[in-house]
Formats: sequence, C-alpha cells, structure tokens
Amino acid sequence: MSILLEMREISKVFPGVKALDRVSLTVEAGEIHAICGENGAGKSTLMKVLSGVYPHGSYDGEIVYDGQPLRNRGIRDSEHKGIIIIHQELALIPLLSIAENLFLGNEVASKGVISWPMAFKKTGELLRQVGLNEPPGAVVGKLGVGKQQLIEIAKALSKNVRLLILDEPTAALQEADADRLLDLMLELKARGVTQIIISHKLNEISRVADRITVIRDGTSVSTLTKAEISEDRIIKDMVGRDMAHRYPERDSHPGEMLFEVENWSCWHPEQAGRQMIKGVSLNVRKGEIVGIAGLMGTGRTELAMSIFGRSYGKGHQGTVKMHGRPVDVSTVTKAIQAGISYVTEDRKALGLILEEPILKNISLANLAGIARRSVLDKRREAQVAETYRKQLAIRTPGVQQKVVNLSGGNQQKVVLSKWLFTDPELLILDEPTRGIDVGAKFEIYTIMKDLADQGRGVLMISSEMPELLGMCDRIYVMNEGRIVGELARGEASQERIMALIVKDNGKTTGKVA
Repeated sequence: MSILLEMREISKVFPGVKALDRVSLTVEAGEIHAICGENGAGKSTLMKVLSGVYPHGSYDGEIVYDGQPLRNRGIRDSEHKGIIIIHQELALIPLLSIAENLFLGNEVASKGVISWPMAFKKTGELLRQVGLNEPPGAVVGKLGVGKQQLIEIAKALSKNVRLLILDEPTAALQEADADRLLDLMLELKARGVTQIIISHKLNEISRVADRITVIRDGTSVSTLTKAEISEDRIIKDMVGRDMAHRYPERDSHPGEMLFEVENWSCWHPEQAGRQMIKGVSLNVRKGEIVGIAGLMGTGRTELAMSIFGRSYGKGHQGTVKMHGRPVDVSTVTKAIQAGISYVTEDRKALGLILEEPILKNISLANLAGIARRSVLDKRREAQVAETYRKQLAIRTPGVQQKVVNLSGGNQQKVVLSKWLFTDPELLILDEPTRGIDVGAKFEIYTIMKDLADQGRGVLMISSEMPELLGMCDRIYVMNEGRIVGELARGEASQERIMALIVKDNGKTTGKVA
C-alpha cells in the first residue's frame, strides 16, 4: 500500500501541560488504523492537530498528506482535502432535519437558492450508503444515538471523504448499533476510504483494525500489525506494565446489613400509568460490592435515581432502610444525610460543571464541609480538593484546572471525589467505568475495593459483564423493572444471567448489561 498520511514528531503544548511530545504516525491508503492509549495520552489532541481544529503554527512538527505538506488553517481547509473528523460528542443540530444537518454549510444550491428537492434526493442516496432508511425530513433529535452516528458518517461522505477520523464512535452505542457501525467501517474500507479510529474497546479494534498505534503520556510507543495485535500486548503498551489481573484482588468479608430496599416502585414521570420500577427489593451489607445486571432499558438507572432523592419518576412507594431503620430519601439532601451517594452514568451532563475548576466540583455536594459559620472557606476548599487529588491520583497540574480540560478517567475521579467528600456509607455507582481506558478502570476498581475494605457498601450498575463478574460479591438481575434473580459470586456467569431473563419473559430484546 502507498502512504497517505505521515505525522512527523508532532508536539503540542497547553498551559502547564505538554499534551504531545514528538508523536509520529504513518497511515497507509485504504487501511483502518487504530489509535489506543489511556485517557489523557494525547489521542484526541493528535487528531485535532490533523483535522485543523488546532491550526498549523499552533504545534511543532510536520504533516505530509498525499505526498504534500499539510498546513491547515482550520477545519474547512482539512475538509477540502477530504479529511473529516467525527468527534465523540456528535456535532448534529437536534432540531433540524437529516437533510439540513447533512448539508449545513455545504448547501445544495443554484444561484444562491437552496434546492430542497436535490438536497433530499442526495440525502436519500447518502443514507442508503450507510444503511439507513429514515426519511430525509426526519428530525435528528428524535433518532437514537446509533442512527445519529451513521448520519455523521453520511455527512462525511457528502464531503467526498478520503480520510475519515472516528473518535470513540461506539462509546455511547448499544451492542447492535456498535456492530452495525463496525460493519459500515469495513464496507467503507472496501470502497477505498482510509480510516483512523480512536477507541478504548479493544475487542472492536481487534476486529476492524489493520494496524494499531499506541500512545502513552503524549508519546507514540509502538505500532502493531494485525498479526501482532492482542489485548495483552495493547494493554502493556498503553499502561507501561503488564496487567496480569484486570481487577484488584480482594478478600470479601461482608458484615452486618447496611442498606435495604423493600418493595420499591415508581411510575414514569410523564407517561401516566406506566410503571417503571415494580416492587424491587434488594440489600447491601457492610464491606460488600453488589452489582445490578440486566438488558438495556430494564430500569437499572431509573431504580438508582428514584432511590437517590426521588431524582426520577413519581408516585414512589416502598421503604429504604439504613442499619435496619427506615430513612427519608425524598430529596437529594435527605438521601445524602442518610448516608447514600449516587455517581451518575452521565458525568458530563449530570455529574460535573465542566467549566468550573476541580476544587469547586469536589466541594459541590458538601458545601457545609468547607464552610465556617455559613461562609465558604476557600483555603479549606483547596485543601480538600488537594487531598482527593492525591488520594485518587487525579492527573492535573493543579486543583484550579477546569474539569472540561481533564481526560474522561480523571473527570470520573473528580465525580467520585465529590461524592466521597459527603462521607457516604453506601455509594451507588452507575456505569462507573464508561468511556475510560483499562488503566483508569483498574484505578476505579481499586477505589471501590478500598471503600469495601473500609466497611462501606457499593451498589454497582454496569453494562460490562466482565466487570460485574470480576468485582461483585453478589449480582441482582433486573428485567422490565423487576428483580428476577440473585446470584452469588461463585455461581454468576453471563449464561446464568441470560437464563434468568429468558425464564422471566421468554424473550430478549437488548444486550446483556
């Protein structure tokens, strides 16, 4: 194959941080090239350099594209050359139609007048290329994330893409949608479209990638061919060490009963008469990590949020107990006072104030803890944040750093710090490792282990079966808003969990979580 792209010793510096340190990358025409690395390794920064988000002159090094120096002044320059990037945060406008989104800024027009019949015709052709049957006039915001991701690819095809960059394209997708996207990548490869994919999902990379470049701490450390690709080798290069164990070793010795939910029910907040949680009962002992598994959409998050201050649903019924006594969890404040904290699955939208610094985010759920006579003590706030920065190994130049500038794994540690500062006895973790790399996952698992060792209880919801099986003392299985089974660590397996679900309703409509 011929070389389409060379990035030679690229360096990029932000205030207080060297994000890239002489990174080199070579991509052959027509291949799918994967880039792996821990959160904060510099993967997305490198692709922003390539795509013109960071223009020529704002970085050191040289880029050669199709045999010519590439000196983009912005994204439009790179798009004119056929280099299109699809960011992890989709850049679609939800209130506009598919056709309007596809040709926004690239309108199908004659003499300054948009030709909607032609735009709709071209939209239909592009949607068929990515396997979508939606009408061109469909409003994007009413479509699922999987379909929106395919629309982004259709938008790239409308710009005559030659090099397509996908940044964590399957991070928010269900399994079926992810498989569909990976199949499309292979189809595009067959059509001659060169692709670069950034992903933490090593099984997906192994499936589609021809070669993998691993970046660690802003430096390229290896490039592996398809024959050399293995999860163990990728992980070793990513984290700089062998990881013989994906989960920390722990001796589980659950103590007395800590947390109990009895016959808990709630209804949909907007759809009258639709019961979401149906008489759920569960418990967690001191020093115990308990998981909740189930199919997508079975009510796991709704259960957690409804318990934590009735943050979801209406018409709540049932009892929540701590240490055998009923507690009032009718508001978030009361739930915190009862010793319960909840780490949301959506850290960016619900867990953090991204434009605020680390120290303000950490103190947010416990302002009384940094106040003296009802006045916030800035020095105390900084001391608390610095303590958690060290304890949880948050990688940052300082606690004044804005959270938006942190990697996903470090953002998750800030969310955990916020809730640990409330001194919870029970910590509910909803998808605690979503979108973070294997090294950061191990650190999160270690925090969970430490909490259990301290005698606290952990209730974990996860869509990753291996981490439920690897971390939990017991696993509850949910289906259609109910608990349909409970498995001890020694008897839990993916097959047994699926058997409980199938036995419950005789059908499966989603993926194992």
